[in-house]
Amino acid sequence: MTPVDPASVLFYFILCVCFLYFYRSRGKNIYWNFPPGPNLLSIIGTLHVWNLKRPFDTLLKLSEQYGSIFSIQLGAEKIVVLCGYDTVKDALVNHAEAFSGRANIPIFHDVSQGYGVAFSHDENWKIMRRFALSTLRDFGMGKKTIENNINEECESLVEKINSYKGEPFDNTMLVNAAVANIIVSIILGHRFEYDNPTILRLMHLVNENVRLAGRPSVLLYNSFPSVLQWMPGSQKIYKNANELKIFMKETFMIHKKQLDINDKKNLIDAFLVKQQEEKPNPEFYFHNENLTMLVIDLFVAGMETTSTTLRWGLLLMMKYPDIQKKVQEEIDRVIGSAQPQAEHRKLMPYTDAVIHEVQRFGNIVPISIPHATTQDVTFRGYFIPKDTQVITVLTSVLKDKAHFEKPDQFFPQHFLDSEGNFVKNEAFMPFSAGRRSCAGENLAKMELFLFFTRLLQKFTFQPLPGEDLDLTPLSGFTNHPKPHHMRALHRS
Repeated sequence: MTPVDPASVLFYFILCVCFLYFYRSRGKNIYWNFPPGPNLLSIIGTLHVWNLKRPFDTLLKLSEQYGSIFSIQLGAEKIVVLCGYDTVKDALVNHAEAFSGRANIPIFHDVSQGYGVAFSHDENWKIMRRFALSTLRDFGMGKKTIENNINEECESLVEKINSYKGEPFDNTMLVNAAVANIIVSIILGHRFEYDNPTILRLMHLVNENVRLAGRPSVLLYNSFPSVLQWMPGSQKIYKNANELKIFMKETFMIHKKQLDINDKKNLIDAFLVKQQEEKPNPEFYFHNENLTMLVIDLFVAGMETTSTTLRWGLLLMMKYPDIQKKVQEEIDRVIGSAQPQAEHRKLMPYTDAVIHEVQRFGNIVPISIPHATTQDVTFRGYFIPKDTQVITVLTSVLKDKAHFEKPDQFFPQHFLDSEGNFVKNEAFMPFSAGRRSCAGENLAKMELFLFFTRLLQKFTFQPLPGEDLDLTPLSGFTNHPKPHHMRALHRS
């Protein structure tokens, strides 16, 4: 008997599943003057054109054919895609209110239930975002207080790297822990040692979920959620998220027992005080479910993208030692052996340009979390109805040929003029833009500058002898460097 090919069985099963979806959704309205897109297969929408491992590559190719605004269909849902700086800025900044909603992505909605800030909607989102921004500022974001905390953490990281004495090591968990400790100090009021089992477990859960969220199985689940619940990626994401929730709930229950309303030590305390103040309000938003998801959202956002960017920076310095040397020369000239301060940044145009180019080239978040329209809108000649999912392809902005001379190369001159002065590039949009832009952008910028300059002030980073560094990213929800080891040679 001829053996059965498991891949073929899975393919035909998915076809049957999609066929059911087609019959459930075929009566949906087709709107006049909706953005164009690839031809639909009546059963599977546009799933046949997707590179499931690198979906942003598919969207970039489709934009070459259909322009900067087009549509796709996944399962029963029509989705509008925006590409290129001009179009993305026009939507998120010039039409900020219309594009400020959050799409109901099944995997994220199932985990968050619409609470917190990253995946919430309407008034809940506005209140949680306002609270998060004000509280982050209260606990030092953009102030000398948090700068001192970051510098203290830099010293802990330098000390740990020194302990390897020039021998090879993998920097993943070290950098993750160092960056995580900054947001942890704001949320919980303390830091963790790098080998603490709690922080190691939390980082593992976050890293695994970020990786799983970009898997093809999760894309399929988001397209056909009610019939693909068994997909292993989605089940593991739920399990990890529930473990995170349990930890956060146990943590804030401890804080609640020790709460002094006249002495708020961290973000959780601030939330619990608001909870007591607003409990009589019939429209009560400061409840435990919002606190749990808000803390998780801030922890994930505060660790994941910044630590990944910093790891890209160190990898790129090893790949381009001449650039690393020029950064170190500027550090020596401007800072010397003193501790880097945020105010040094304006005196260090080359280092500033390199950090910006790391963020651009690293392309950490190639596709932002999908938006949704909050109202019917006519945008660039097309009609987009209310509650339409909208994907902004940040890769297309960071690699926009109209704004970056060498979009596919690591080229710090993208942010320098002919005289070596730092220049802003309007298409630099790694934190997205508009009302859903990253709430911790200012904190992330300070962290990147202080960690990067301190590490290059203290060490020269080198690959292992004979190793050819591969800059091809590992794709998940974010783009990570491939696993690698490095040597950190102390600079005398």
